[in-house]
Amino acid sequence: MCKNHHNGIIGQESKADLVNLLNRFKDTCGRLTVLTGAGISAESGIPTFRGPEGYWTVGSKEYRPEEMATHAMFLKDPWEVWAWYLYRRTVCKQAAPNAGHLAIAEIEKMFADRFGLITQNVDGLHLRAGNTDKRTFQIHGNLDLMRCASDCRGRLFPFPAGIGAKQKNEPVSMAEKPLLICPDCKGIARPHVLWFDEYYNEHFFCAESALRWAGATDMLLVVGTAGATNLPMQIGGIVFRNPRAIIIDINIRDNPFRNLAKNHPGGIVMEGESGENLAQILSIWKG
Repeated sequence: MCKNHHNGIIGQESKADLVNLLNRFKDTCGRLTVLTGAGISAESGIPTFRGPEGYWTVGSKEYRPEEMATHAMFLKDPWEVWAWYLYRRTVCKQAAPNAGHLAIAEIEKMFADRFGLITQNVDGLHLRAGNTDKRTFQIHGNLDLMRCASDCRGRLFPFPAGIGAKQKNEPVSMAEKPLLICPDCKGIARPHVLWFDEYYNEHFFCAESALRWAGATDMLLVVGTAGATNLPMQIGGIVFRNPRAIIIDINIRDNPFRNLAKNHPGGIVMEGESGENLAQILSIWKG
């Protein structure tokens, strides 16, 4: 449901604003950036792992995701961290792309090289929906990839095929441990994700490339992100400072990007889930 960014009233005026902004963009040669977060994956049934389902029991202690998803915890107990990520990956692999993912893939086909997707999600659902790796910045990594825990050669390699579904709190088996190694140095591998105590970089997370793309963005479409991490908020700030840009926030709840949209002359807030709202955007573009 589209809301007018000035007064929050749902009605024909806000729909007209949306149509005018979308058609104005389509008739240019401008760049479109779609920025996605955990909200769009939640629509596929993937928990955000910040709720009760995210806790992990080691012995008699329960760890929060912010404690498990750290380099410090990996150094302390790598196989417990791996067990948690194998469970997370199982949840992600059992999920399917939803209508929002499919709509974003269709938007990429529509705009081709004018399109860029910046996602904080590590579940790979965008690529499974049809978005291309070429135009997708996976700024937090991807659970389908691993890398050497010691970064011996600084390269990524595929997740091994011999590891099946894992239940919550199920340990890594002795048969699985030899599969989770670096093929180059034979040391332990790690999930290709950005941990809470790590920093963005260009080599693994295309951070600089994502910022450069955002710097030339004419329309920012934000879908299901809470704005809790640094790089996405930098992207929002870059686009916000362009008075000719368009900012559309799609979310089920209030968030910092909604405030950017409300305070930008080309801002629109579309409250609700991604599937219905992105379908509305697509229908306008298709005319």
